[in-house]
Amino acid sequence: MKIVHLADTHLGLSAFSRVDPETGMNLREQLIYNNFLAAIDRIIAIRPDALVHAGDLFHQVKPKTRAYTTALDALSRLHEAGIPMLVVAGNHSMARTRYTASPFEVLERGGYRAADLYVAHNNRYRRVELGETVFHLIPNMIEPAGYRRAFEEIEFTGGGTNVLVTHGLATILSDRRLHTVAEHELDATILSDRFDYIALGHYHGQVQVAENAWYSGSLEYCNYGEIGDTKGGLLVNLATGDIEHIDLPHTPMLNLGRVNSDGLTAGEVVASILEAADARWEEIEGAICQVTLDGIRRETLRAIDQKALQDLRNRTLDLRLQALTVDDPYHVFHQDSLAGLDYVTEFEKFVERKHLAPADAEFVKKTGTDLLRSVIARHREGESAAE
Repeated sequence: MKIVHLADTHLGLSAFSRVDPETGMNLREQLIYNNFLAAIDRIIAIRPDALVHAGDLFHQVKPKTRAYTTALDALSRLHEAGIPMLVVAGNHSMARTRYTASPFEVLERGGYRAADLYVAHNNRYRRVELGETVFHLIPNMIEPAGYRRAFEEIEFTGGGTNVLVTHGLATILSDRRLHTVAEHELDATILSDRFDYIALGHYHGQVQVAENAWYSGSLEYCNYGEIGDTKGGLLVNLATGDIEHIDLPHTPMLNLGRVNSDGLTAGEVVASILEAADARWEEIEGAICQVTLDGIRRETLRAIDQKALQDLRNRTLDLRLQALTVDDPYHVFHQDSLAGLDYVTEFEKFVERKHLAPADAEFVKKTGTDLLRSVIARHREGESAAE
């Protein structure tokens, strides 16, 4: 059996305050929908026996109408091609209270045959048999202990192929925490070598974390911290163990390099930015781009003529000037969208700069980060379902 492994498509994610003139929708959101459906078409052309999605199909627990219709369109195309889809709920699209319906209930009632779509959600393990391959689906759990309870329900088949599909952060990547709500580390014993393949979601880079375990990575760049990541999917031959990267449609993110800004005037900094962009002028059309201003002073940063960069900004989907200022060792994101910003980490850095007594710093960090996570969770639960 051959499967395609995807994860973290985040349908409904919007950013950058750019509008699609044809639909009136946030342009970033529109591109994510378009690229996802184009990726589905490319996967269908590969003709796998199944498509596995390891969580965060949607960006929020109450998806926008267009996010739903895009997912249903994808399921229709897969149905016509005879390719079943197996999905687990990720932390972004996981109902966290008994009063919140799972978004996957809509997909399950969408009129498709049971053989088209298999979903694990609502903190319950699900076993799915396709031919001689058994898929063990463990969704993102409300609490870490839930993974262990689900794992203990698993009955391995003798002579068949066992595939685990789950969503969480492998212990080996614990220093790469995303600081998102309901982000849990996966117990190393759950990532057992008794599985022939483990399809993981949550971490947005494409990386192997054990001999039999891979993150496919997100389909799109969801924030600037992912600028060095590989995006796409994985084609897995369960019979031979061969694993192959698949290039899939996505909006590119480009690092346009570093500008040594020490001693430069604001005009010279602008000229250097434009020179860096000009060297890759064809590539930056519609791309998400970053330029690092190394050693710039804050007053120089504030004096940059934004109008001189307008043509460049119009050509890109977004342009971020990452400033490493000489008078502050922390990054400054100038004229940057806050989408994708790690608020928890930024708050912790802010507290560290205040040089509080250790006990006070620990109290402020814990109180503040708990409050931030609570606010983020309420925001995600209550986001509008409007298009």
